[in-house]
Amino acid sequence: MNTTNDIATLLHGNPYPGRGIVIGNSEDGTKACTAYFIMGRSENSRNRIFVLKNGEMSTAPFDESKVEDPRLIIYTAVKQVENNLIVTNGDQTDTIAAALGSGISFADALKTRKFEPDKPHFTPRISGMLTFENGSFHYQMSILKSADSEGSACERFFFSYPALPGTGHLIHTYACDGNPLPSFYGEPKAVKIDNDMQRFADTLWHALDEKNKISLFVRYVDLGTLESKELIFNKQEQI
Repeated sequence: MNTTNDIATLLHGNPYPGRGIVIGNSEDGTKACTAYFIMGRSENSRNRIFVLKNGEMSTAPFDESKVEDPRLIIYTAVKQVENNLIVTNGDQTDTIAAALGSGISFADALKTRKFEPDKPHFTPRISGMLTFENGSFHYQMSILKSADSEGSACERFFFSYPALPGTGHLIHTYACDGNPLPSFYGEPKAVKIDNDMQRFADTLWHALDEKNKISLFVRYVDLGTLESKELIFNKQEQI
């Protein structure tokens, strides 16, 4: 059994965990939590905000005149497909969504994808999906990462979790800063999920490195009504 960690303790002092996904169940067991954050070191990466439209959350340029290369940085990160809520760090969101519509599973969809082609980092693709049914939910997480420093093969890891009150899991792309950036390793980290969305979001946002953080999205879904509430933090709009 994993020890449940304080998310601020896990992230504080780490200058570059990269992009991260949190999924879990509120302490009172009544709400599903999803969070996604992005960080960046280059001007191209930092020139982004999160936007919410028709229930889908995407990345978008803050200043379109400064966009150098939209590949790998502009994508839909959060999308609902029937009773499934998908959250990823790239265009594999669309891969999973299309697969579900054809009766193909989350895992099988991701077996068609691999890490990002951004040598020398070979940024891992991280993904999560909540499946709602009978007033509760369960969730899956995945990381696709390079097997070596040359990007010659892909390692694919999949994790499945029940909804336990007060418990969630955090996965992020990089272990820490570096050049090349070292990939996240091991299982997703078990973390505590607060009943209060604002407090949870504030805690997570302030735990991220001030220099490198870009945006944060948090959604809480009421398991009784399936109504959702969202919060978005965009550093560019706060400067």
